[in-house]
Amino acid sequence: MRIVLGFLLFTTIFSCKTDDPKTTKTVDSVVIETIFKDSLLSIRAIDVASDKSIAFAANNGMFGLYNPLTDQWGTAKQTYDTLDLQFRAVARTVNDFFMLSVENPALLYKTGETGAMEVVYKEAHEKVFYDALAFWNAKEGIAIGDPTDSCMSIIITRDGGETWTKITCDQLPKIKEGEAAFAASNSNIAIVGDNTWIATGGKTSRILFSPNKGASWEIFETPMVNGEATTGIYSIDFYDAKNGFAIGGDYTQPDRTTANKMKTSDGGRTWQIVADGKEPGYRSCVQYVPNKGGKELVAVGFKGIDYSSDSGNSWKHLSDEGFYTIRFLNDSTAYAAGQGRISRLNFR
Repeated sequence: MRIVLGFLLFTTIFSCKTDDPKTTKTVDSVVIETIFKDSLLSIRAIDVASDKSIAFAANNGMFGLYNPLTDQWGTAKQTYDTLDLQFRAVARTVNDFFMLSVENPALLYKTGETGAMEVVYKEAHEKVFYDALAFWNAKEGIAIGDPTDSCMSIIITRDGGETWTKITCDQLPKIKEGEAAFAASNSNIAIVGDNTWIATGGKTSRILFSPNKGASWEIFETPMVNGEATTGIYSIDFYDAKNGFAIGGDYTQPDRTTANKMKTSDGGRTWQIVADGKEPGYRSCVQYVPNKGGKELVAVGFKGIDYSSDSGNSWKHLSDEGFYTIRFLNDSTAYAAGQGRISRLNFR
C-alpha cells in the first residue's frame, strides 16, 4: 500500500482564527453536498486545509485525500499483520500526514520518504485506546488517549513526528475513577498558540490544560454531565486563548439536553452551562465559525446539525442529517464526515 507523497502533502494544514469578525447576517440554512461515499466506512477524523484539500482516516484501515486541483479522491488501505485497523485521528503538517489507530496495539503512522505510511509509534497495552491527534506547529504535536495507568495517555513529538514520547504519570494530573476520553470526532484536543486543552468524560468531565505545549499541566473541573461511561465532553474548541466551548452529553440518550453544552471566557478555568434543557442534545463535534469574533458555532452529531449566533446561549436546528465531525474551510463553508460519507456544507 502507498499513496504518492506529493499528493498527500501538497498543502499545509495550519489555519488561524482572527479576532476581526466580518459583518454578515446570521445563518438560516445549510446546503449539503456529498462529495465522497463509501457505505462501509465510519469516518470520524478529517482534516481540511485552506486550499480545500481534505484528508481522512476511517475504519477498515482506509484513508485518503481529496485533491481540489483535480477534483479527485485518492484512497488506500493500511494493513498491519491481521489487525482490523480503526483510525479516528488524523493530522497534517507542512511535511507529513499522520493517522492514529485506536485500539491495542495503538499505531501512529507518518508518511515516509518513499510515500508509504510508516509506523513511528506503537503502544501495546490491554487498556490502550487513543482518541485524538493535533499539532502545534510543523515540529511539535500531541496525541491523547484513555488511561493505561493513573493518568490520561499523552504522547508528544518535538521532531516533526519522527519520534514520540509518552508523558509519565508523575508529570500529569491523576485521573478520577472511570475517567477517559471519547474517540468520536478527533476534537477533544483544542490548541491556540502554545495553549492546549484536553477534554475528558465518563464518570467525571474535566479539562486538562497546558500553557506551554505540554511541558506542564493542570486540571479544571466542569459542570458537564458525567457519571456513566457514555457521558461527558465529546468535543471542545477555542476561538482564542480565553473563549472556548464544549459539547457532549450521552450518545445512548441523544435527546437529553441538560448539562451537555458549556462555555468559558477565562481560558477554561471555569465553565458555565448554557442552553440547559434546550436543543441540541448529544452532539459529537463543535467548532467555532472562523472570523466571527467567537459568536458563531456549529455542532454536529448523528441527530443533525445545529447553529448558534450568540456564543452558544441559544441554538437553531438546521438539518436532521447526521455527521460525526466537522471542520471549517472559511466562514460559510465546512466539510463534515459521518457514516459512509464526507460532505461539503454551505451555510446561508
